[in-house]
Amino acid sequence: MIEELLPNIYKVEIPLPGSPLKEVNSYVIRDSTHSLIIDTGLNRKECMDAMQAGLHKLGVKLGETDFFITHLHADHFALTPRLVTPTSRVYLSRPEAERHARLSNGSNWDDMAAQARLHGFPEGELESALQNHPGYRYGARLDMPLSVVEQGDTIEIGTYGFRCVATPGHTKGHMCLFEPNEKMLFSGDHILGDITPNIQAWFDEWNPLSEYLFNLDKVCEMDVELALPGHRSIITNCKKRIQELKHHHRKRAEEVLSILERGSKSAFQVASQMSWDIVCESWEVFPVAQKWFATGEAIAHLKYLEEQQQVFREQVGGKVTYSLFPGRA
Repeated sequence: MIEELLPNIYKVEIPLPGSPLKEVNSYVIRDSTHSLIIDTGLNRKECMDAMQAGLHKLGVKLGETDFFITHLHADHFALTPRLVTPTSRVYLSRPEAERHARLSNGSNWDDMAAQARLHGFPEGELESALQNHPGYRYGARLDMPLSVVEQGDTIEIGTYGFRCVATPGHTKGHMCLFEPNEKMLFSGDHILGDITPNIQAWFDEWNPLSEYLFNLDKVCEMDVELALPGHRSIITNCKKRIQELKHHHRKRAEEVLSILERGSKSAFQVASQMSWDIVCESWEVFPVAQKWFATGEAIAHLKYLEEQQQVFREQVGGKVTYSLFPGRA
């Protein structure tokens, strides 16, 4: 499906077969000299077919097209290496470009698996979780030159001037594009409409939920009237949606605290008792890939609460557990 949102700005829906997300929104800014594609889809035939059909219908030539990738999750990035030409530029934030280098040598998956074990993910399900991870199954297979962009950099396409807005949280280097004249934000997975972005913590060096909430406030202070997200429908009241997302994470944090009132637990155990929007009879029959995402989100909330001195972590025998902070108000 192709939808024109503003003159020469189109949304092209790229299917994600088997995913609860259903599709990723790829945006095409068409210009007679050089076009721009924002996010592309997974490295699989269904995505390539939809992208090629959309570009053909719009009359966009890949040899005259650049790419802006909001973040390095496979559903937004992995198709890109198959689309770029020698004349293309691929814009990506510095943290995401650095992560791309780690993904290329495979060490990133090993590090994530080690963290999963540390936080209680069962060894018997770990290999299956990785094998079924969309980034593992349908990730980018080719390397390519990247053009690093920073906060405040501008990209001009046709009559539009887009400003790069760093919004870490969903990933360490997530970046949005803002068009101030149109008051329009390509929000990637920073702000979604009828679903909540998954905030995961698989690395100890940062606090993704804290950064995510900070950058929600950052966008809330901007003059945004229209947000074009990476999934589902467009957002016409961005400030209201930001407040809903902040409320969601407050309730999530309260839920984690209530779970720990019943005793110390690993992040995997906490995730098993949290409420999720997946229709399953029990945690035991959850799809293993969704257990992975749920555990990552549980770690993010536990890390956030640890920084708030509401919970503390202990590591014994290669396993981490969390408990309520003594004397918590």
